[in-house]
Amino acid sequence: MTPLERRDFIYRYLHEHQTVSISILVELMNVSHMTVRRDIRMLEEEGKVINITGGVQLNDALRQELPWNEKALIHHRNKRAIGKYAASLVEDGQVVYLDAGTTTFEIAQVLAERFNLTIVTNDFSITQYLMNRPQLNLFHTGGMVDKRNYSCVGNSAAMVLRALNVDIAFISTSSWDLDHGVSTPYEEKVLVKQALLEIARRKILISDSSKYGKYGMFRVCPLSNINDIVCDGLLPMPVQKQLQELDLKLHIVNL
Repeated sequence: MTPLERRDFIYRYLHEHQTVSISILVELMNVSHMTVRRDIRMLEEEGKVINITGGVQLNDALRQELPWNEKALIHHRNKRAIGKYAASLVEDGQVVYLDAGTTTFEIAQVLAERFNLTIVTNDFSITQYLMNRPQLNLFHTGGMVDKRNYSCVGNSAAMVLRALNVDIAFISTSSWDLDHGVSTPYEEKVLVKQALLEIARRKILISDSSKYGKYGMFRVCPLSNINDIVCDGLLPMPVQKQLQELDLKLHIVNL
């Protein structure tokens, strides 16, 4: 592996496991302890990780998301269960927004078998998947292309959304918690998500539990702006109890 490939590997591994020891990284990458420590130091300087005794952990302050194709491989079982449950909340005849993301892609796969629905999305992967489903009406927002996440973002996409009436919006996120609400490391995503908060009749945050407790630089909204949250049962019980005290509905999906 090149130094860049090693650092990418460490960062991907932490997105799935949260923490890892230096000795495990040495074994996985077949390099020396000194090399791993040097890679960790560089990742720490970039603000992506935190050096802990004998290992490293993901920084709660999220600086960068993984590319779409890599995120799709992480916590896939959880995302599939969340996607199947979330799709069951959709009623016939509704206009449904699917935010860009790998969990919303799981929703799309279930809705692809439904009839009498209109799907709106900014995600190219979802659009491509649903393209040959003639029983569904399909709209893509267009806008500035985020190549890393196979989607469109920015003001142009937000303006298209503001011209629509959406019955139910599934909003994805890479980071959320009670203190920071829904957030993102990318400013361009904020405009799209905030437009959804304005135009959607029902706003549903979908996220696997690994994303809870992280926060990005740009705040989208407090959790009080959301109607529902769909998450897996690995979300810590104290957090579940706190969320249940808010004016929203928490849906816990058992795996």
